[in-house]
Amino acid sequence: MIIVVMGVAGSGKTTVGTKLAAALHCAFLEGDDLHSHANVEKMSHGIPLTDADRAPWLDAIHRRMCDAFTAGQSLVVACSALKRAYRAKVAEGLPATWVYLKGSADLIRSRLQHRAHHFMKANMLASQFDVLEEPSDAIIVDIGQPPDAIVQQIVAGVSHPSTAGGSLPPQPTGDA
Repeated sequence: MIIVVMGVAGSGKTTVGTKLAAALHCAFLEGDDLHSHANVEKMSHGIPLTDADRAPWLDAIHRRMCDAFTAGQSLVVACSALKRAYRAKVAEGLPATWVYLKGSADLIRSRLQHRAHHFMKANMLASQFDVLEEPSDAIIVDIGQPPDAIVQQIVAGVSHPSTAGGSLPPQPTGDA
């Protein structure tokens, strides 16, 4: 099983993806780790990537997903995959399950402003929302919940594939 956790910067892909991989007892791939040095430098200086900049990065993620699939290994991948074309390229020829971490620009901007040591800065968030093409074929999860609750919803969605393609209802978090 290959699961790709997608969304704009600051939506929680790494946090949720890491926890999801642990819950599913499989490997986790941080897509950002496969960016070229040039891409990281551009983003560190507030310059959005072009499709040409992203192409080798998307290819590298696809290769890692293919390797896992060929080896019969499950994998959780964190990748922004903001456009349909990016998602098609990353998952080409693979049976991938998509998870879209959806949240408001205000919530995500707040997260980015409080995040240290990451190349993606809050001033680039608008460019991410500008190019975002929300998926219709994903498990859609509201990020306004604790990460563990989000992971529980995803695991339930993966266990019951009929929920894919629609939003999962919020689950009780025990904080009420």
